Amino acid sequence: MTACELPTAKDADRGAFEVASELLRLDPDGSRMAKVFRATFDQLYDGQHTGRYSVDQLFKTEKTHFGTLIEINLQRELNLSDGEILDFKIAGHEVDCKYSHTGAWMLPIESFGQLILVTQASDQESVWSVGVVRVTEANRRTSENRDKKTGLNAHGRSQIIWLFKDAPMQPNALLQLPEDVVTAIMLGTSGQARVNELFRRATNRVLTRNIIATVAQQDDYMKRVRDNGGSRSALRPEGILILSGDYSVQRNIAIELGAAVPSPGELVSIQVAPAGETDGAYIAGTRWCIAPSGDAVTSPAPVIPTK
Repeated sequence: MTACELPTAKDADRGAFEVASELLRLDPDGSRMAKVFRATFDQLYDGQHTGRYSVDQLFKTEKTHFGTLIEINLQRELNLSDGEILDFKIAGHEVDCKYSHTGAWMLPIESFGQLILVTQASDQESVWSVGVVRVTEANRRTSENRDKKTGLNAHGRSQIIWLFKDAPMQPNALLQLPEDVVTAIMLGTSGQARVNELFRRATNRVLTRNIIATVAQQDDYMKRVRDNGGSRSALRPEGILILSGDYSVQRNIAIELGAAVPSPGELVSIQVAPAGETDGAYIAGTRWCIAPSGDAVTSPAPVIPTK
């Protein structure tokens, strides 16, 4: 992930430039903020207890609460100081934090003349954005809503100093799968049946623990993945192995297979078939490759090593 190029101090509002520079010092590659946006979506969905995985499934009040959670979670992650009149104090400047799913940030009177941290994210597109701008008279619309709030005009939007614009966020696999596939997964009559169907239907796709929790809807959701009755043993006869990013040997197997590679805390299911002597990955004494699409699988998947 690469930060947007900041304007020079002489070309920008000095306060906005100093705030942007400090935030980039705290999070040079945006990985910390990306984590906050992913965690905030998951926090609101509470998939383990509700089975929800999309903003469209939230109540209106929950969608409104997203901005408050982003503010709280950014402050915790970056250890930002409380402001005296606004949300934060960054590089000695008062800063108000504003979130909008659509980029239509609402600006109350108390933000006029002040610096605001504009934030936006799309779980559907797996992107997020953070920028800094001052709410000057020239930057804001003249119209107001019934609460006396307004927004940035076209000029104001052009004045945003973007730290990160449409930066990648850890994807939500359930939003990337076709709707009928997700429906089939969630129709399972037990947590184990749903998790099995997830690994069966979402092969070669990175799955987070939160996705497993959302599908299982059980406290011991990771138990649904393991051998001895979990998905690993249930799907092995179908040629499906499940690799964990928690083990370097399993990440290396994914690389050798040419499959999606899980990071720590992530999983990938892959349907495999026996391979030639120089093809694929060497697992449990035999070489394996990704099973060709549409081919009948006749060999059970191997037991994967953990070290």
